[in-house]
Amino acid sequence: MELTGIKNYDYSLEKIFPDAKDFLPLLGTDYVELYVGNAKQSAHFYKTAFGFQSLAYAGLETGVTDRTSYVLQQDKIRLVLTTPLHSDSAIAEHIKKHGDGVKVIALWVEDASKAFEETVKRGARPYFEPMVEKDKYGEVVRSGIHTYGDTVHIFVERKNYNGIFLPGYKKWESAYNPTPIGLKYIDHMVGNVGWGEMNKWAAFYAEVMGFANLITFDDKDISTQYTALMSKVMTNGNGRIKFPINEPAKGKKKSQIEEYIDFYGGAGCQHIAVATNNIIHTVSEMRKRGVEFLFVPGSYYDTVLDRVGNIEEELKILKELGIMVDRDDEGYLLQIFTKPVEDRPTMFFEIIQRKGAQSFGKGNFKALFESIEAEQARRGTL
Repeated sequence: MELTGIKNYDYSLEKIFPDAKDFLPLLGTDYVELYVGNAKQSAHFYKTAFGFQSLAYAGLETGVTDRTSYVLQQDKIRLVLTTPLHSDSAIAEHIKKHGDGVKVIALWVEDASKAFEETVKRGARPYFEPMVEKDKYGEVVRSGIHTYGDTVHIFVERKNYNGIFLPGYKKWESAYNPTPIGLKYIDHMVGNVGWGEMNKWAAFYAEVMGFANLITFDDKDISTQYTALMSKVMTNGNGRIKFPINEPAKGKKKSQIEEYIDFYGGAGCQHIAVATNNIIHTVSEMRKRGVEFLFVPGSYYDTVLDRVGNIEEELKILKELGIMVDRDDEGYLLQIFTKPVEDRPTMFFEIIQRKGAQSFGKGNFKALFESIEAEQARRGTL
């Protein structure tokens, strides 16, 4: 199924498809957990470069003996950075295989037990069964299922909890808190999967989690002279969770998806798209703080207004910052992509500001891919 002409962000599948049943109501993204080689240093990076604030901590000082986790927050975005304390652990093995990367995409639900039951009976592979975690602030119920690669979804039910984050965590007090840069919420998260696996995982989200196919891009939509990929954007019932699923397509040279899979060691989360209400301010701050972005050829801006029409922003400033623009029937969007945020050419971030548009920047694909290919060529992996 494909949804078109969506006017509002919080649309309802039932209104568009009367027979649709949202058996897995999702309230939003609860947190994203990255397994990293050094959580303390990673936390410093995300605070400094991205403007995240200290929220919570778990480790030896809180009675956790196998790992250390730092929780950072900016508006509705929570990042958990986790490092193993011993080499003989599943977390250490994950980092050895994948490098720093997303392990958990946690989804906020009203009933974590029901979410587990509904998805497992439809074919999901359990990660862990519902468990109740308690402390003096109340209780949280969590459960988990496997998805593509080693990535998992954890369902988080926190309606009976008033603590800082989760039981086992304490408030993280820090004298170093650089100012936020205007990041608001996670717009979407992209999964890269192997050859011929896009339809399999699109079907997983449709059949197991009740998602619908919002948009499909084939290799004619997303290709350059050298490389191509295909993508299906899957969305949940209220539109708060969007997961594009990418797979490689045949091209003359190695695509970004193939490069990712080679270096990540399999399927995984390629990028996290975070929304802002002022992309010029956000990107300007990130540049000042050392974040590197993909280079967009100046020629892109020679014709962009012919394609997208009038916009409120000054084109000169967008060109200076490398911010791209695209338009759909609902409005326009502005977007920019960081270079990978670790040494392996794997995970990166997208900064996006939507001014009505509900699409994903199809008109920018060619310029974006050529920028990525230029980086691949510099790495010798194209």
